Amino acid sequence: MKNFGLRLAINALALYLAVGTGWIPYIHAENTQWWAYFVMALIFAVVNAVLGPLLKLLTCPLIFLTLGLFTLVINTLLFYVTGWLGSLIGSGFGFEIEKVWAGFLGALLVGIVNTVLTLVFRRELKTA
Repeated sequence: MKNFGLRLAINALALYLAVGTGWIPYIHAENTQWWAYFVMALIFAVVNAVLGPLLKLLTCPLIFLTLGLFTLVINTLLFYVTGWLGSLIGSGFGFEIEKVWAGFLGALLVGIVNTVLTLVFRRELKTA
């Protein structure tokens, strides 16, 4: 459970940096309170766990042909779905992406932050 909590916090921070800081224009959070990013991270985790493997399986030939670069497109799509589902739930847990390139950069930033923080906390993640 500690492992899940730390991963959720890493996702929340990554989503805050991509959505809440304004670093990437054309992405706007519906709710900017700190706890809303944890709900967004939970939605993001569910979307990645359910749709991520399915999309990667269905697009395996494209991933192979592009030497893995098509996973960036899949991550962008999952980022869009997270924002859309958060809006559907209500209470402002989603975010709006106005331009495709902004969604791509947001997904890229979330991926980079997740990778770096997972490497920083790898010892804590292994022991949990």
